[in-house]
Amino acid sequence: MQRVACDERADWRGIAERTGFAFHTIDGERYWDERAYYAFTLDEIERDIEAPTAELDEMCRALVERAVADDRLLKVLKIPPAFWNWIAASWKRGDPSLYGRFDLRYDGQGPAKLLEYNADTPTAVFETAVFQWQWLEDAMARKLLPGDADQYNSLHERLIEGWRAIGKGRLLHLAGTLRVPEDQGTLAYLQDCAHQAGLATSMLDMDTIGRTPQGLFVDAKNVPLDLLFKLYPWEWMMREAFGAYLPGAPTQFVEPPWKAILSNKGILPLLWAMFPGHPNLLPAYFDDDEKAAELGTSYARKPLYSREGANIDLVVAGNTIDRDSGPYGGEGFVRQALAPLPQFDGNYVVLGSWIAAGQPCGLSVREDESPITKNSSRFLPHAIVG
Repeated sequence: MQRVACDERADWRGIAERTGFAFHTIDGERYWDERAYYAFTLDEIERDIEAPTAELDEMCRALVERAVADDRLLKVLKIPPAFWNWIAASWKRGDPSLYGRFDLRYDGQGPAKLLEYNADTPTAVFETAVFQWQWLEDAMARKLLPGDADQYNSLHERLIEGWRAIGKGRLLHLAGTLRVPEDQGTLAYLQDCAHQAGLATSMLDMDTIGRTPQGLFVDAKNVPLDLLFKLYPWEWMMREAFGAYLPGAPTQFVEPPWKAILSNKGILPLLWAMFPGHPNLLPAYFDDDEKAAELGTSYARKPLYSREGANIDLVVAGNTIDRDSGPYGGEGFVRQALAPLPQFDGNYVVLGSWIAAGQPCGLSVREDESPITKNSSRFLPHAIVG
C-alpha cells in the first residue's frame, strides 16, 4: 500500500460535472482529489480487504440472528421496543439488502481492523463505482499507470445485480433529502443502476411521502410505495411522526428493517463479545460497562448513532486529541480500542470496503489532515499495480 503523487487531469472538474458528479467540491474545497492515488498489490486486496469483508459480513449477520432472538440486545442498542417484532419479522422473511460499507483501518502491514459499519445509508457510491474507474482508464491512457493496472471495483455491476434480484419488473421509489447535493447524486446513481436492472423508478423527497387511511405510504401522485429505497436512517424514521405506522405498512424497504441493528455502533462491543480476539475486530465495550476500563486511558469514544465522524472523541493518555461536534450521543456511547489511522504524506487514511448483492466488491479511500474522517474528507482513487 502506497500513496503515489500524480498529475491531475486538467479538466477533471468538467469531466466530473458531465458525468453527474456535482458534489466533487464541498464548501469550496475539493472532495474528489486525484493529485495522488493509493496503490495496492493484488495480494493485499484479496487477502487483507476482500476476504475479511466477507467474514465481517457473516459475523454481522450472525449478530442479527442472535439479536432478533434476544430482546436484551435490542434494548442495549436503544432500538425502540415498538419496532422489535417488525425488525425480527424482516430478518426471518429474509428481506434483501442491497449494499453496505465497512470502514477499515489498514496500512498494508497487518490485519484490517473494523472501525464501523455503514450498514444502512452509505454514500460515496458514485465516486467509488463510476468516477474512480473512469480515472483508472484515463490514468492508463495517460501512462500514469501500467497497462495491466486494475482496480478492486465491481460495485457498479453488483448494484445492478442486487436491484435485479430485489425487484425486477416492479416500480421502485427512491427517497431522500434531495436538497443535499450528495444525497441527490447518490439517489440518481442508484436510480440509474435500477434502470439497468429493469426496474421502473420514481424519485421523491422524504417530505412528500404521504399515507392513506388504509395505511399505505404513497407518493405525491397517490401511487403506493410498494418498493422503497430510502437514503434516510432507520433511527430517524422510527422517531418521525410517521414512524409508528412503519410496522403496519406493506412497503418493502431497502435497506430492510433488520439493518437497523447493524447501523449502530453498539454492534462493535457486541461483535467483540461474540468473537473475542478476532483479528479484524478491535476490543470494544459500552461506555457504562465496567470492562471499558480494560482499554485504559486511550480509546475512541463513539455515539451509538453518529454520521460522518460527529461527536467522536479520540482520547490518548486521558487527553482528547481530536473531537468533532454534532447532535449525537443522547442514546449512549461505546469505547473502542484506539487504532490511529495510518498516515501517508501527512494524511490520515481510512479504507471503505463495499459489499453489494451479498458480495465484497469495491474499495474507497478517504483521507484528511485530522485523525477523524468527516464529511469533508477527500476521496482519492486507487489502483492495483502489483
